[in-house]
Amino acid sequence: MANSIIQSLRRECTAVRPAERVCRDRRMYDFIRHAQRPRRPESGHANAASRTRLRWWNREQHAAKITAVCRLIEKAEEAPSLKQLASHAGLSIYHFHRLFKAITGVTPRQYSASQRAKRLRSKLNKGGTVTQAIYDAGYNSNGRFYEEANEVLGMTPSNYRSGGAWTAILFAVGECSLGSILVAKSERGICAILMGDDPDALARDLQDRFPEANLIGGDAEFEQLVAKVVGFVESPALQLDLPLDVRGTAFQQRVWQALRKIPAGSTVSYADIAARIGSPGSVRAVAQACGANALAVAIPCHRVVRSDGGLSGYRWGVERKRTLLDREARA
Repeated sequence: MANSIIQSLRRECTAVRPAERVCRDRRMYDFIRHAQRPRRPESGHANAASRTRLRWWNREQHAAKITAVCRLIEKAEEAPSLKQLASHAGLSIYHFHRLFKAITGVTPRQYSASQRAKRLRSKLNKGGTVTQAIYDAGYNSNGRFYEEANEVLGMTPSNYRSGGAWTAILFAVGECSLGSILVAKSERGICAILMGDDPDALARDLQDRFPEANLIGGDAEFEQLVAKVVGFVESPALQLDLPLDVRGTAFQQRVWQALRKIPAGSTVSYADIAARIGSPGSVRAVAQACGANALAVAIPCHRVVRSDGGLSGYRWGVERKRTLLDREARA
């Protein structure tokens, strides 16, 4: 996610038609030349215009610097230190760290970890030994990697390389007042709560998520767990006291963690969530993280609305979102 944000900023900085670039550069030249001249005291309106031009100039500079740092992280065999990254950007460590997080939505360390995990997944998909993939991805030792394996892959490296083969996932499809509901559980916890109108479509969705996993229909004991989840969906104000297997990028994890702190009966805007995770400029990325959530109600993305209070898109349908919010408001 962070990578896509930076790519969009990069496009904003570089994707300019030649005529526009000449015009833009001419304006910047005039602005700098004007700033170097002795000037008479300006009116309030003129001062505001100068501050606006300066903010525009700084924003372009900052975006270019952070983009260059991201490219450096992506190409580095070992994660550069914070001091090295700040020096590359020509900024102090404190200023660089704040600026990087404000633009990308994650810290330099989190971005580096996500890129290392991305390289690992790519290496595993190409074949070869697991040990070689671990070292090629930038991990300094097997022990260090295996401490993070579950968080990075959600399964063992060998299972991931085979598309999740031999990973046992129990699942069952039931019915609730909102329609069909599928609940799936890995050895780590509930990994999917999907809702819809077609049970077969929900099963296909699960299969697409774990193409080579060993999907097993739940037994009587598992049906009791499904009943708990259905009861939670019917009364979201209650707590779901069950372990969750939450998988996503570093940015998505931060968004989902913030969503779980929203109390039942309350709503917040996408901008509010972006501010809470320390990335006020990532409103669109927050919306995308909400759309990627596979744990309906357990991660309450239905409690996020537009800034004007209106209901926006919901992965499982706006009407379900409205029903869930109405229930919580009455509870």
